[in-house]
Amino acid sequence: MTIAVRGLGGLVCGDCGYAISVTVDDAVPACPACGATSFVRARAFDRPTADIESVGVAERTPRWLAEARKKVEGSGPHLAWEDSGEVSTAAIQEGWAKVGRSSCADVCLDDPTVSRRHALVVRTEDGALKALDDRSLNGLFVNGKHVEWAALSDGDEIEIGRFKLYVLT
Repeated sequence: MTIAVRGLGGLVCGDCGYAISVTVDDAVPACPACGATSFVRARAFDRPTADIESVGVAERTPRWLAEARKKVEGSGPHLAWEDSGEVSTAAIQEGWAKVGRSSCADVCLDDPTVSRRHALVVRTEDGALKALDDRSLNGLFVNGKHVEWAALSDGDEIEIGRFKLYVLT
């Protein structure tokens, strides 16, 4: 059976409701779902576009963070992140810590979404922490906001590429 449809559009099987997209001169011999041969033009607003519930908001702090916090408790400020189920931490020493994809970075995040020299985390003599974008391509985000630099405190989230690092003090 050939169905002539002007322009682009969609059809719905008259028996089971299976929706298909068609272009001019497309041949539709039978419904792929039930085998029926009767179709009607699909209307864009007659039915919902997805049969799933809305996606909820992700939890603010991941579950693994409490375990990471216990491992580094009392040993100064650290960064903690998770990659493929493995939790890693890195101590933040006084001075500059390089974060990036480069193998010479203090915190090496090997992923194409991370620039070789992505960010710097500085710890001053008085213990203050700051994060600075080091001319990265994808930018630096602290607590969800795009920043050039930001003061850091316990629990702050630093987003670098696909990674989310957390400050533990």
